[in-house]
Amino acid sequence: MRDYYALLGVPKDASATQIDDGFRRAAGATWDEERRRELQVAYQTLADPERRHRYDHWLSGENSRPHVEKREFHSRNPVDRLTRRLPHGWRVTIDWVVTIVGAIAIVLAIKAWVVNPYRIPSSSMEPTLHCARPASGCEARFSDRVLANRLIYHFRDPERGEIVVFETPPAAQVRCGAGGTFVKRVIGLPGERLELRTEGGFSFVYIDGRRLPEPYLERERRDSRGPETFTVAQGQYFMMGDNRSQSCDSREWGTVPRENLIGKVFATYWPPTRISVR
Repeated sequence: MRDYYALLGVPKDASATQIDDGFRRAAGATWDEERRRELQVAYQTLADPERRHRYDHWLSGENSRPHVEKREFHSRNPVDRLTRRLPHGWRVTIDWVVTIVGAIAIVLAIKAWVVNPYRIPSSSMEPTLHCARPASGCEARFSDRVLANRLIYHFRDPERGEIVVFETPPAAQVRCGAGGTFVKRVIGLPGERLELRTEGGFSFVYIDGRRLPEPYLERERRDSRGPETFTVAQGQYFMMGDNRSQSCDSREWGTVPRENLIGKVFATYWPPTRISVR
């Protein structure tokens, strides 16, 4: 608590008139709002006899103390507690290092368990997802970059029509010349019978005898493959690309086990003109 007498510029035995004059003089000499509030508190304290008496009692007690021991600050931050005896420069350096390492750990944890970015490398999902290799059927200058929710399939089963990121079975490397991480659309679910039928020169998908509506698939993107029949085992999923004639998918290398699914694609974040949420 500040010395209110010094703040108003009056002696400790000042009369009520002197206190009034001191307040007006000090308040008129400043435009600072914080200082004006301090002056107001000082005036209200000294102008009220009872409050002034308590304040004088406190002030005399403070002045009579020969020494006030400074309490040591105890931080709950373990880094502060471990480094409190080190020089200030070392403490700042260690604090920055811990902050940067912690931020990197959080980013890596999010990528590993929550959300991860992926780039579309081929034309198998055109035009839903663009790639940037014109000679390979890609339609864009920049490949789409998407975000996959790695957490969602821990709480529910994949649904038909969702675009997913997954690890391919070993047969993909043999049949397609490429393996690893693919991005395709879920077409067949566990336990279903999937058929490819050719109608009017185009291939259509039938699930358990019923034709599958595919509003995401452009007519010119269909191929003429069929007739073929596939049975999707329990715990397996049948994947196909939206650009059927350019997609090496479950029609070639079989179904994908549930444990191979990485996550559901829920957003495109690059390039800026393609930003969207699914």
